[in-house]
Amino acid sequence: MGQDRGKYDFYIGLGLAISSSIFIGGSFILKKKGLLRLARKGSMRAGQGGHAYLKEWLWWAGLLSMGAGEAANFAAYAFAPATLVTPLGALSVLVSAVLSSYFLTERLNLHGKLGCLLSILGSTTMVIHAPKEEEMDSLEDMAKKLVDPGFVVFATAVIIVALIFIFVMGPRHGQTNILVYITICSVIGALSVSCVKGLGITIKEAIAGKPVLRKPLAWFLLLSLIACVSTQINYLNKALDIFNTSLVTPIYYVFFTTSVLSCSAILFKEWEHMGVDDIIGTMSGFFTIIVGIFLLHAFKDVSISLATLAVSIRKDERNGPVSNGIAAHNHSNYELLHNDITEDFDDRELGLPFDSVSRRNGTMTVS
Repeated sequence: MGQDRGKYDFYIGLGLAISSSIFIGGSFILKKKGLLRLARKGSMRAGQGGHAYLKEWLWWAGLLSMGAGEAANFAAYAFAPATLVTPLGALSVLVSAVLSSYFLTERLNLHGKLGCLLSILGSTTMVIHAPKEEEMDSLEDMAKKLVDPGFVVFATAVIIVALIFIFVMGPRHGQTNILVYITICSVIGALSVSCVKGLGITIKEAIAGKPVLRKPLAWFLLLSLIACVSTQINYLNKALDIFNTSLVTPIYYVFFTTSVLSCSAILFKEWEHMGVDDIIGTMSGFFTIIVGIFLLHAFKDVSISLATLAVSIRKDERNGPVSNGIAAHNHSNYELLHNDITEDFDDRELGLPFDSVSRRNGTMTVS
């Protein structure tokens, strides 16, 4: 009976984690459509500091969808191990990218599709090798970890970096650099996850009948979570309003996951109990996700698909066989180059200055 119950819990947690990714991935699309509607109405955009999106029902639908996703994600931790739930957040990247190509007409080329696939493969690897969280049974245990010198230094550094990006980097480069607002959301997100973990323990103790509401730490965690989530929502809206959704979502996932893994390693001391093979597997999975994100971001403007690849292959086949490592059409290239050189010398003989002859796209212009 215990084994059957464990299997049921595992599949319930898996279903909750997948549904969480679907809700969160869809929330980006709803928010983006709401922001686009506001832009068409002429309202001040979120990227310029406006808050008109608070009156847009589509944006609220996106927010509720994200809330449902986060609630499902929180519930998933009660049934399945964190090593399964956390990496499955990469599914929201795939969901958002696919939905944006259908509902926002944001083109997802072949590189983007390969990037999504690599993100999923990397997440699967992290599921297998990800570190286990150290268990905490009470708020007292959480309080001891929060005052650990290593975590205090980390939290202080996170707050300083966030303030620099908010007040210095944001006004200067927020409109042109996609990493500015995403960095703010990601580093603050590391602290919000710690608050969620502490509040989860608080809820468990409250259900058990312990007077946790009398402890100042419980209220401190709640207020800190509200502040962190409010900051994340504000700057994530700005990033979504300015930049392409299929780019914001995966890059945010990589930065956010990096921050959370770093915070968890410092706060819960996870890596101390891992084997070498698990460490290598976890890092390999995460770097695989980063490669996928690079494909999504670096080649977003390259128009390439399976159809264009097929056309390119057919053109290469029509060019004829390769003999001794030199293509058969090289002779025609030589003739074209020879004709260009001859035309240049003819121009000089006609009295035209050599430097004034310019060639662009196969045409010749004279200044």
